[in-house]
Amino acid sequence: MAGRIVAVVALTGFLVGLSFATFSEMRIFLPAMLRGAIVTLQVSVLSALLFFVMSFVAGIAKDSRVVPIRWLAIVYIEVFRGTSLLVQLFWLYFVLPEFGVVLSPMTAGVLGVGLNFGAYGAEIVRGAMAAVPRGQFEASVALNLSEWKRLVRIVIPQAVIVMIPGMTNLTIEMIKATALVSAVTLVDITYASVQQNQLHYRTLEIFTITVMLYYCFAQFVRFAGDALEDRFSRHLGRGH
Repeated sequence: MAGRIVAVVALTGFLVGLSFATFSEMRIFLPAMLRGAIVTLQVSVLSALLFFVMSFVAGIAKDSRVVPIRWLAIVYIEVFRGTSLLVQLFWLYFVLPEFGVVLSPMTAGVLGVGLNFGAYGAEIVRGAMAAVPRGQFEASVALNLSEWKRLVRIVIPQAVIVMIPGMTNLTIEMIKATALVSAVTLVDITYASVQQNQLHYRTLEIFTITVMLYYCFAQFVRFAGDALEDRFSRHLGRGH
């Protein structure tokens, strides 16, 4: 019920934001903003896929018994967590061509955002796996399960429920961070809003709509995270 109330509030707020502008004025700036919103969605979805993959790969690799794999994961996590996302985007788009690697704006934006947040997500995954009771490991060893089967069948299913809240919050932060992709010439919702405001000087209407669009994106992720958490909780409950 609470989730539905928030959804109604979000939708109402969005409609109120739209109502600040007259129909004729919306026709002037709204199409460009919606095109920017589509770019934001594209970057967010693709970056999220990369972010989730890298979170699991690096989170698992950081505890690997194979030293080169463990150190490779550590270097990746420390470099991408320890440097600015904006600088990483500049490096991917403007520096790599110096070495003969030319990336499109979309590719550079997705790689920068996905790899950056994957480094943060790796620590969430690693922490969630460490939270699995030690007895579960011992039981899987007693059942003579291989290390891979232990990971897939025992550890990860129980760790997922622990990592969902953190990964949900990080995904919301990632969506907001996509505003930086304008640095590599992508016209996302934020950049489109700035452009339209410079052209039409409708600051209140334009940035109210921008705020509500980001809010709606974030609420969608939150609802999805809550649904996943509820599903996994009930699943594990039946397992017990």
